[in-house]
This record gives sequence, structure tokens and C-alpha cells, in this order.
Amino acid sequence: MAFALSDVSLIQAAIVAGTAFGAAIVGGMAGYGTGLLLPLVLVPVIGAENVVPVIAVSSMFTNVGRLVAMRDFVDWRKVALLLPLSVPLVILSAYGFTRLDERGASLVIGTMLIVLVPLRRWLAHVGFRISGWQLIPAGGVYGFVTGTSTGAGVILVSFLMAAGLTGPAVVATDAAASIAIGIAKAATFGWNAALPPPVLIFALLVGLATLPGAFVARFILERLPVRLHTLMLEMVIVIGGIGVMARGLMASP
Repeated sequence: MAFALSDVSLIQAAIVAGTAFGAAIVGGMAGYGTGLLLPLVLVPVIGAENVVPVIAVSSMFTNVGRLVAMRDFVDWRKVALLLPLSVPLVILSAYGFTRLDERGASLVIGTMLIVLVPLRRWLAHVGFRISGWQLIPAGGVYGFVTGTSTGAGVILVSFLMAAGLTGPAVVATDAAASIAIGIAKAATFGWNAALPPPVLIFALLVGLATLPGAFVARFILERLPVRLHTLMLEMVIVIGGIGVMARGLMASP
């Protein structure tokens, strides 16, 4: 059934807005997390097939907020290396996502939520390192994965850290690259009728709720270690991913 704004209750809207704001704070501190936390509340409200398009649009607000708050830390050379392959591949994979039904979308999102957390930890554990031109194929990998899922920012953050960035430079460079990739992703959904007016309006409202989060994150980031909150985030993400997958498996074929 097609999504309508009237389907969303005031309580659901408040929960989504609060989660969007909180997720933006977490994302601003860790460089990822917004696209991993939001599906946990969005899937029951708007359906799995609408989640990736909604986050593609709302993440534009999140990333613009991060970029404005931390613009002095952007490594523009690394941004330029990431984009040549990531943009065309995100268009290709986003188009593929528009061909999925509710069940398929739930399984893709749930699987990615579960897989991306241990992937980030494994890359950090093995001391994964990249440099120079290697960021071009790395960008292609990220672009292809993020076109069909949410939360793939953990991959981009891992790549940037492997390329030698740390702290606010990771968050700022991630935001700058993600804006360009996000425009291509959102445009692909729009061209393929995956962003009808009610879904687009809902996505814009979610995006507005995330805007202040980047500035709160910068305030906290300068005062608080993020190790504990990252561990808690990962636990929530994995549990939520299992829930999303279960929802997809129980859905009618």
C-alpha cells in the first residue's frame, strides 16, 4: 500500500524526529550512525521500501550540518579521489534497489545493518591502510554498497581512517563526499518514482530534525570520549538489524 502522511500518528512523528536528532548527534561524533539508527524506527512507520530513499534525502541535511560545523577539517583532495567511481556506482545500485519489493528491501537493509558493524571492527583490527589513488576504487565500493542500503557510512569512515585521517577530519571529509554521493542517490530514486510527494515531504521533515545534531555533536566531541557510545550503538544496530530481517522474512512474498 502506498505511503501517506496521514498514516503517521503524532506519537510516531515525535519518535522519528527524536531519533533523527539523536542519530545526527551520534553520527556527528562517530562519523557514522545516522543511517544505521534511523531504519530501526522508520521501517515500522513507512515500510522498508521507503527507508533508503527517505534516508538518502534526509542525510543531505545531516551532512550539510556536519560540513558547516566542521568545514575547517575537510581534506578536499581525498574527497576528489573518492567521487569518480562512487557517483556512477551509487546510481547503478540505487536503481537496483527501486526494483525490490517490501520483503526484499527488508532483507537487504537488515543484512547490511548486521554485517557493517563487524566489518568496521575487522578493518580496524587488521590495520587496513590505503593511500593516494587507492581511494578511487574504495569510493567505488562505498558507492555501490550505499546505493542499496543505509548505514554504509561505516565503510567510508573506515576507508578515510585507513587513509590517515583522524578525529574531526574523518567526520568532515565524510560529510563533504557524502553530499555529492547523496545527491546522485536521491536523484536516482526521484527519477525512478521511488520518491513520490508524500515520501519526499516526510524525508525533508526528517532531515530538518537532524540539522541541529551536528552542532551538538561538535560540542560533545570536544569533551567526551566516544568509545562507550560506539559500543552501545553497535549493539543497538545489530539487534535492530535482526528485527528488520525478521520483519522481512515474515512478510508475504
